[in-house]
Amino acid sequence: MKVLTVKQPWAWAILHAGKDIENRGWVTHYRGPLAIHAGAAYVRHSEMPRGVREPEEADLVFSAILGVVDLVDVVENSRSKWFGGDAYGWVLKNPRPLAKPLPCKGRLGLWPVPAEFVRKLKG
Repeated sequence: MKVLTVKQPWAWAILHAGKDIENRGWVTHYRGPLAIHAGAAYVRHSEMPRGVREPEEADLVFSAILGVVDLVDVVENSRSKWFGGDAYGWVLKNPRPLAKPLPCKGRLGLWPVPAEFVRKLKG
């Protein structure tokens, strides 16, 4: 399993608001379970799609793995309301938020799950 660090509120949206595309400027050949790590940064004035209410910054968790999704494809076009259009869309399915976030530092790119969390994420 790999981990992807995503800025808030986008990490929240992946696990709780139906964000089925993660826009990235690069392609990956990895497919399978992908842990979503909320980075330390917050994107102020982020534009959520119509019908999605952005949570309050104080209600978000930072610097922690929040859950797992399945990365099933990488596309250049999508009809998803979450697709940015000038990037690659990582197609995400089956979000599984954790009951309790796992605090840890993030990294750039895809990175391995810290050894102490492997069993908690695969359960």
